[in-house]
Amino acid sequence: MAMAVGGGSGSKSVPYINMTPLIDVLLVLLIIFMVITPITPKGLEALVPQPNENEQTQVQPNARTVVVSVNADRSIMINRDPSTLDTLEDNLRDIFKTRAERVMFVRGAPVLDYQDVAKIIDIGKGAGVDKIGLLTEQIE
Repeated sequence: MAMAVGGGSGSKSVPYINMTPLIDVLLVLLIIFMVITPITPKGLEALVPQPNENEQTQVQPNARTVVVSVNADRSIMINRDPSTLDTLEDNLRDIFKTRAERVMFVRGAPVLDYQDVAKIIDIGKGAGVDKIGLLTEQIE
């Protein structure tokens, strides 16, 4: 802090705060907090299956695996059973109500828009599925 001192005989001293050091400290603290604050990633968490190099045989899918397929005509199938967007959530709730492991896979036709597959993922999350994986067509 500083005080302005006048040179006159009848003048009073006028106290004022020197703001320059305070602004410098404020800017240094702002930069420190900007650097320290971690940047949190946003988006969907995806699990990508890794191929087993030691295994040569084709693995048969588990009978407990739930695969929701969306065909090019937007028809929906849970494993081999047909379903609709209206009944999909109830069907998934019935399937997963007795299971401890709540994992579902979504297979979408390549011609579909992303929003069609995202609706299925959203319905699965609403039905209480913990992990949702995405399947693609086999590359020959």
